[in-house]
Amino acid sequence: MLKTLTKKKGLIARGADVESLRVEVASQWKLMWWKFRKHKLAMVSAAIVIVLYLLAMFSEFFAVRSGFTNNAKYALVPPQSLHLINNGKLGLYVFGLAYTRDPASLQRIWTTDKTVIIPVGLFVKGEPYKMWGVIPGDIHLIAARNPEDPFFLFGSDRIGRDLFSRVIYSARVSLTVGLVGIALSFMLGILIGGISGLIGGALDNIIQRIIEIMISIPTLPFWLALAAMVPIDWTPLQTYFMISMILTLLSWMGLARVVRSKFLALRSEDFVLAAQLDNCSNMRLITHHMLPSFLSYIIASVTLSIPGMIIGETALSFLGLGLRPPIISWGVMLQDCQKIVAIANTPWLLAPAGAVFITVLAMNFLGDGLRDAADPYQS
Repeated sequence: MLKTLTKKKGLIARGADVESLRVEVASQWKLMWWKFRKHKLAMVSAAIVIVLYLLAMFSEFFAVRSGFTNNAKYALVPPQSLHLINNGKLGLYVFGLAYTRDPASLQRIWTTDKTVIIPVGLFVKGEPYKMWGVIPGDIHLIAARNPEDPFFLFGSDRIGRDLFSRVIYSARVSLTVGLVGIALSFMLGILIGGISGLIGGALDNIIQRIIEIMISIPTLPFWLALAAMVPIDWTPLQTYFMISMILTLLSWMGLARVVRSKFLALRSEDFVLAAQLDNCSNMRLITHHMLPSFLSYIIASVTLSIPGMIIGETALSFLGLGLRPPIISWGVMLQDCQKIVAIANTPWLLAPAGAVFITVLAMNFLGDGLRDAADPYQS
């Protein structure tokens, strides 16, 4: 019995030694991954974010029809529920639609017609499209087997456009505006913050005073003033670029201050001094030696900053000062909900707000997980 216990303790000790050795020789990225996968909520959020970007990337395939296809016959149709079993038979379907007229307003009041069954299929041939404007196709992930039948998972808007398809198409714009804005913002913040922290002196004082002045400006009025400068006759591409610039101008200061503080702490390190003695240029010193030392923080910060960009674009577009039709974004779609009557009578028009909520929440949880994984003091 004593020998058995001694043997088990020896195996446990050896197992602990192997685990300790595995941790000691692991790279920084592997350590981050081991810590990140313990954060279950962050893992689920990462899966949601991946799905959202896949929907944005392949919008034409996932959408039921084009975001611009309209049918006035089915205006303001409420969402249709998807069913799986009908009279003991397995198969996707929705019920048909019927309407009556309101005697006072003469508006249509839609009801479900359970006598009409509309078959729904996966990988169904439907409205033709060009993936990314290049690759032709007509297969959709889910659609009514007869393209003429009404099929509105999220309902339709006031001119009969499918909200489900428009929310998916909007993801392509709303999610990429955040990426473009973050890329430009981080390039600016890292460059200016790195120069400020590395060189110091009078240049550092000037940069920090400029940052303090910009931070003190109220955000929303500044947004409105910059967005109002966008000419109405600009093309959608020019407007998209301008909105990205506006979001960039308002989001680089915080990162610049963080990068400056990191550089102030790092510039006295031995590896920085060795690079300077080797006649390394300031730009190379920043990009090849100092940035990699806190790259994990930057990755976590990027993930936490993207939701702010998405909310910024949505707010500007909702106020009519950002992206405009014919561009489809979540903010542009929410312009239909500016009247309380519209929200009271047609609450399904708030579907884009649900998409914004899920996206922002998932990215915040993902950012929290990455931040914890990147923190060397977290066990």
